[in-house]
Amino acid sequence: MLPPSGELSTREWLETNGIGGFACSTIAGINTRRYHGLLTTSDRWLLLSKVEETLIVDGVRYELSANFYPGAVHPEGYRYLTDFRLDPYPRFRFEAGGVVLEKSVRMVPGVDAVVVEYATSQSGVSLEVRPLVAFRGYHELTHANSDFNAALEAGEGCVSLRPYAGLPPLWFRQNGAQLSKAGQWYFNFEYPIERERGFDFHEDLFCPFVLTWALEPGKPAMLSASTQEHFDEAPRSSSSPFVITSGGKRTIVAGYPWFTDWGRDTMIALPGLTLTAGRYDDARAILRTWAAHVDQGMLPNRLPAEFNSVDASLWFFEAVRFYIAATGDSEFVRSELLDKLREIVDWHVRGTRFGIHMDTDGLLIAGDSETQLTWMDARVGGVPVTPRGGKPVEVEALWFNALSVLDELTGGSYSELAARAGATYSEAFWNPASGCLYDVIDGSNKDASLRPNQVIALSLGYCAIAPDRARSILGVVEKELLTPYGLRTLAPSDPRYCGIYEGPAEHRDSVYHQGTVWPWLIGPYVAAQKRFNGSAGDVLDPLLSYMRDRGFGQIPEIFDGDAPHHPRGCFAQAWSVGEVLRAERL
Repeated sequence: MLPPSGELSTREWLETNGIGGFACSTIAGINTRRYHGLLTTSDRWLLLSKVEETLIVDGVRYELSANFYPGAVHPEGYRYLTDFRLDPYPRFRFEAGGVVLEKSVRMVPGVDAVVVEYATSQSGVSLEVRPLVAFRGYHELTHANSDFNAALEAGEGCVSLRPYAGLPPLWFRQNGAQLSKAGQWYFNFEYPIERERGFDFHEDLFCPFVLTWALEPGKPAMLSASTQEHFDEAPRSSSSPFVITSGGKRTIVAGYPWFTDWGRDTMIALPGLTLTAGRYDDARAILRTWAAHVDQGMLPNRLPAEFNSVDASLWFFEAVRFYIAATGDSEFVRSELLDKLREIVDWHVRGTRFGIHMDTDGLLIAGDSETQLTWMDARVGGVPVTPRGGKPVEVEALWFNALSVLDELTGGSYSELAARAGATYSEAFWNPASGCLYDVIDGSNKDASLRPNQVIALSLGYCAIAPDRARSILGVVEKELLTPYGLRTLAPSDPRYCGIYEGPAEHRDSVYHQGTVWPWLIGPYVAAQKRFNGSAGDVLDPLLSYMRDRGFGQIPEIFDGDAPHHPRGCFAQAWSVGEVLRAERL
């Protein structure tokens, strides 16, 4: 069942290959982002942008594709689209000239390859397909140029194209079509989402050839595009599209279409994406991957070795705690992770990068006004928008939790440190004037901004906040920050609040954590409500509905703080999906 026609170009689908490569676009087949394409490789080259199809019935041509051009939509193939579904990969049904045509798009597991198939139950019809290639980095755009090498090389049952020496070749295979060389540019494709984001939004694409099939019932037409001349199709797994194998190691992609693997996001998303689904091998492998990169007591913020986060290392402890609770497998933790956990705490006690160290009161000090070490990490002109140097509320909660997890694993070796941190934390951060917690304490300065970070303190395995205060905090957060799609990052009553996330990059970065709704925060909120109030009610319903219907199994990175809370940012975010799945099981 198709959604209303106005949503055909705004609802997005995603198909992945398990190693970081992906395909994505809209139901209408209109690429509205520079990141939309049929083959983005695991090392993030967007090679094949799309294919243009023409169905020919009794000599009449029906254009099935659609594109935005300046001031126009052409062709208007979405008018022939009668159904779209994920089953388990994208499938489209067109009806034109009395003929029903089924199209499917699937990535090949473990290979940078995409396969597009077309099937019909009627004979006597023809299909023309024109591949449109980009050959660029996925953050970039292609424009017609004389350096493009359009030569086609013949292989065994295939042809290849390699326009630029520094990029991989693209091998095309097909079954029984007539191939006619084209060699022409298509100009001025328009990407409205990039225009909204303040970026270049026009692109030219190259058509190397045209394929023509005489379609027959029971004999689907097939076109594949791959960076390998030969490949075998392995069985598809039921793993999350975010869980991938990269360089032989298991990890989590933070979001599609532009994020890679981030330490903080991985640790937060891991329980919902792996443990709640019983994918314990994935969880072990992911924890093992990241543990191997610990350096000076810090987990990388991004692989292979970017260290600029105070909380990723501490979220690692919470992921380990979840793993033990779900599996009972403390032996794996003790044999493979315990030394790393000790190393992290010991470095934090004596001091590591960015001035991160334990203060005399048992809490952590991290960063300054020039750094952005917490998850609220946006910068404009190199300056942090929400500088949270000192003692951020969720960092101290994570520190107490980490000490408590390690204390339990070691039979009481860290009990004194944990007790001191918990006692100091529970009193120092309480703000009686607002009935909730300060967001940051930096010396004598106490930031009373009403933000959702304090909810994290109430949701962790070990919580130092008294139940009566916790219920007060939740009441304030529910009133000021809760929306149908998660928690706002700043209360609307704050003069810095901005409820719409749009415009050029500089403006969007300036409001990224100033009221924008983050769905992943619903996980800590639900966990805290169930712990202290016994129930979270039906707060998950809108996000579950979004994931099931509008999102085709995905939840975006953010929503506007103001109603109607339009989705923004990445359309598929790992911790958004993971935390909703985890909260659903609580």
